Amino acid sequence: MYAPLAFLNLGPWEIFFILGLALLLFGGKRLPSLAKDLGDGIRQFRKSLSGDAESESAKIQEPETKQPAAPTSSPKKSKKSA
Repeated sequence: MYAPLAFLNLGPWEIFFILGLALLLFGGKRLPSLAKDLGDGIRQFRKSLSGDAESESAKIQEPETKQPAAPTSSPKKSKKSA
């Protein structure tokens, strides 16, 4: 077997051990959110490889910041007395 890919040959006990270790490290409440984040990351990576990044970047725009309203009164003209 090709040596760098030998680690992918996992049996059921090895997979069970890895899943148990992940459960101990992260806890039961956090594992679903970690799996969702991992899936989202893989999906974004695949999109970037397929070239969909150009169409996706057009959708993402910086949010417009609202600036405070300018005063509506006009500046007073001063009269110079001689």
